Amino acid sequence: MKAEVFTNTVTSNFKQSMWTFPKIVAHRGGGTLAPENTIAAMRCGLSHGYRAVEFDVMLSSDGVPVLMHDASFGRTVPGPGAVANSTAEALRAMDAGAWFSPKFAGEKVPTFSEVIDFCNDNNIWMNVEIKPAPGHDFETGRAAAALLRQRVGSSGSMPLFSSFSMVALHAAKETAPEIPRGFLIDTVPNGWQAMLEDVCAVALHTNHKHLTRDLAKAVKDAGYGLFCYTVNDPARAQEILSWGVDAFCTDRLDLIGPDFS
Repeated sequence: MKAEVFTNTVTSNFKQSMWTFPKIVAHRGGGTLAPENTIAAMRCGLSHGYRAVEFDVMLSSDGVPVLMHDASFGRTVPGPGAVANSTAEALRAMDAGAWFSPKFAGEKVPTFSEVIDFCNDNNIWMNVEIKPAPGHDFETGRAAAALLRQRVGSSGSMPLFSSFSMVALHAAKETAPEIPRGFLIDTVPNGWQAMLEDVCAVALHTNHKHLTRDLAKAVKDAGYGLFCYTVNDPARAQEILSWGVDAFCTDRLDLIGPDFS
């Protein structure tokens, strides 16, 4: 079967069954309770009962996918510099935990491979946000998809790619068409459905702050999954779920548990 045909078949099957993934997802691994995008964050989410995580994947200068949200250093790792200009070895030597708390000093920047292993070993579902540094969209999408395709566990549910970058999603689609995709957008524009169709996405991922009941209904009526970020208030979580939102990620693992409804 040709890749494009297979992709369309997978997308159709997911749309028919609507959202088949976990409903409540730990944002960046551990939310506000641990340094984001680290193994410590993944352990934190797991300790709170979460077996579904969202995290960000960026590409090092030597083509290794690593977990990082910011393209430039200074917030979660110290000093000047940028991920795209640093080797994976250099990134692995950086302290990604001290900014959060002395308790986490020495926590390393993990590779995507290490996190896949952790999630597979602990039966944790992955929402992998492809987060390319500027100008590196295609190669980041391709590298992340190639690695996940090789390493995805045989047990548990299929992981999901998401990205704000259409180019990165196209690269993921070409490289691993069987892994479903969600299109990320802050404010949903007119023509959103054509954008989802362009990358054969199974879901729309959007900022809950800009979502309305009518827009949620339109997305669901069109047959797509609907995922929101980042929902930290239980009352708001209940409201959007009542609108038909399928799932959301949260920073407040201490307020919103994995079985929240």
